[in-house]
Amino acid sequence: MSREKSHAAFTRAKRLMPGGVNSPARVFAAVGGEPIFFQRGEGAYLFDIDGNRYTDYVGSWGPMILGHAHPAVVEAVQAAAGRGTSFGAPTLAENELAELIIDAVPSVEKVRLVNSGTEATMSAVRLARGYTGRPMIVKFAGNYHGHVDSLLVAAGSSAATLGVPNSPGVTEGTTRDTLVLKYNDVDAVESAFAEHGPRIAGVIVEPVAGNMGCVMASLDFCTALRELTERHGALLIFDEVMSGFRVAYGGAQGLFNITPDITTLGKVIGGGLPIGAYGGRTEIMDKLLPAGEVFQAGTLSGNPVATAAGIATLTVLRDTDPYQDLERLSTRLANGLEQAAATAGIPLSIGRCGPMMTFFFSARPVTDWDAATRCDTRRYAQFFWAMIERGIYLPCSQYEALFISTAHSEHDIETTVAAARQAMAEIHKTKTQEVMF
Repeated sequence: MSREKSHAAFTRAKRLMPGGVNSPARVFAAVGGEPIFFQRGEGAYLFDIDGNRYTDYVGSWGPMILGHAHPAVVEAVQAAAGRGTSFGAPTLAENELAELIIDAVPSVEKVRLVNSGTEATMSAVRLARGYTGRPMIVKFAGNYHGHVDSLLVAAGSSAATLGVPNSPGVTEGTTRDTLVLKYNDVDAVESAFAEHGPRIAGVIVEPVAGNMGCVMASLDFCTALRELTERHGALLIFDEVMSGFRVAYGGAQGLFNITPDITTLGKVIGGGLPIGAYGGRTEIMDKLLPAGEVFQAGTLSGNPVATAAGIATLTVLRDTDPYQDLERLSTRLANGLEQAAATAGIPLSIGRCGPMMTFFFSARPVTDWDAATRCDTRRYAQFFWAMIERGIYLPCSQYEALFISTAHSEHDIETTVAAARQAMAEIHKTKTQEVMF
């Protein structure tokens, strides 16, 4: 499979952009080699600039639940762009998208549209602090909430630790009020509230994590978060930027039957265009300017093109309710991969929530960041490239989730499973040869 044009494009890009990319997730650092440059998408498929076709399981990292270039979304975007791309003033489309979100997510009574998931989480944290008058935020290792300074921290242990910045440019001062705990560890949360309860403004958590691979929070963990935040007067923030409208129409909170105080959204609600949102109870959201005093603003927030794509996407999801079919396809893919790995004698553990999953090259289930880091990332890289050569495009990191769309067919799943069988056998053969020599 030739990728000469992609190589030339990447060589040029490195002269123009840091590392040759506009987001580090695209650079293939975790799997080696060079990124593929794409020209177009259609349904479940991507086409690169060398003319190769791939069955796509990245879906622009989640938003493309209807597949690429869905007719309803394309038509809505074209119509909106023809009327003007931005006014910096209210539009009816903002009302319509807000109503769709509020109707779908029971915990949201009012919503504020922004431009990205990072903006949504940043604003939700500010709102939690402004509403409670407290400084401290609890987050969990392996949960990614965008590149917000105060949340771009890692944990040192399973106990509560003060956040240590893990990026140059993020100062200790910006993370001083961030506590980082172990995901799915109820005891750690209880200890944190016992020690810091009166200072904790909120707990932010991904109910379905996607950036240490797909890892679900346990029901006991989510229930404990809800009970502890209520008991101590803190707010519970569900970061559903990735899981919202992806694992279920109302998000993961509907699956858990947990009602957070604030929910952050993104990805699917924009149908592939840049957008984010955060919402919650009226009394909390009315603390925002201009109703209240907590500042947040954005020139392009709720712009007509992004809202048009979001309205079209959510309307199709609401009217067709594809989640049962997505679950069926997802189950078939997971079972097929497990069988392929078992046949090849390769340890594999699959993390999954509906049409969102990760193939962990590990003999044990992954429930937190520590377990994720013990996976065989070298073997994942081998699997990634073996699947690329067979026309299957997977996330370029063991620590990213893959996504199934409504555009994927039974045939796509069967083709992917067949490719995985070949790839697993190839990896096993390579490993055997390495041992022999």
